Amino acid sequence: MTGYRINHLSELENESIYVMREVAAQFENPALLFSGGKDSIVMVHLARKAFWPQKIPFTLAHIDTGHNFEETLEYRDQLVEKLGARLVVGSVQTSIDQGRATEESGFNASRNVLQTITLLDTLEKYKFDVAIGGGRRDEEKARAKERFFSHRDEFGQWDPRNQRPELWNIFNGKKHLGEHFRVFPLSNWTEMDVWQYIYQENIEMPSLYFTHRRKAFYRDGVWLAWAPFMKLKPNETVVEDDFRCRTIGDITCTGLSLSKADSLIDIIREIAATRVTERGGRFDDRRSEAAMEDRKREGYF
Repeated sequence: MTGYRINHLSELENESIYVMREVAAQFENPALLFSGGKDSIVMVHLARKAFWPQKIPFTLAHIDTGHNFEETLEYRDQLVEKLGARLVVGSVQTSIDQGRATEESGFNASRNVLQTITLLDTLEKYKFDVAIGGGRRDEEKARAKERFFSHRDEFGQWDPRNQRPELWNIFNGKKHLGEHFRVFPLSNWTEMDVWQYIYQENIEMPSLYFTHRRKAFYRDGVWLAWAPFMKLKPNETVVEDDFRCRTIGDITCTGLSLSKADSLIDIIREIAATRVTERGGRFDDRRSEAAMEDRKREGYF
């Protein structure tokens, strides 16, 4: 890795740590949204650096769809135990059971969109006044519009046309009762930055990110992991091959990549050569051109 790259990663690290320290200074009850994906793992690593040798001052909040990869949940629990951190879990299944959310039906049914209701209920239940997320501007056009400090109204909604200016490193966390903020310390990072930082810092990652044997089926240009609760169309067949995840979410919408990358160096090389965007395999983004922005307006991550 070149000296330029290390300096670049150091600048990104310093920026993210500064943002996290601003959160700790400006808010009373912060939560760090933890999905078990690479971005949230990097955020936890940065938080440890920002406040070492003290414990991280953020509660880890996981929105569990009930259709998560088992590897993700195992990694989450091991990390929480290692850190001695506080974890709260919002359950989409509980939201369904309580009539707060309605389970989708059909071949493309997913619980991903239902996370919004569970997230907002979890923020309200625990009175979190800020939620730190791993969104990056390079991921998707709606996320490119986000500020570091993203204001949400009393209904948890985001208005992209009414965002506060952020001049230099001055962040405004003032809010009215009932409102909250989402904060994105990794805003200026790219997928390549994240993986090079993981390599530089030797951060342990879930096995899902490395090539492994998995049953999957092909639908509308995307390989999807097969699970017993997923409905197959008549022309779809489950096969077993070498896959890995580039991005991790609900099983029903997480696209898989045919890959031989079984090390961090292999992943970095693969990303450098690919012409498919990171979220190109996310099935939920294909519901409409503005799928992500619509969900964010309603209170999504």
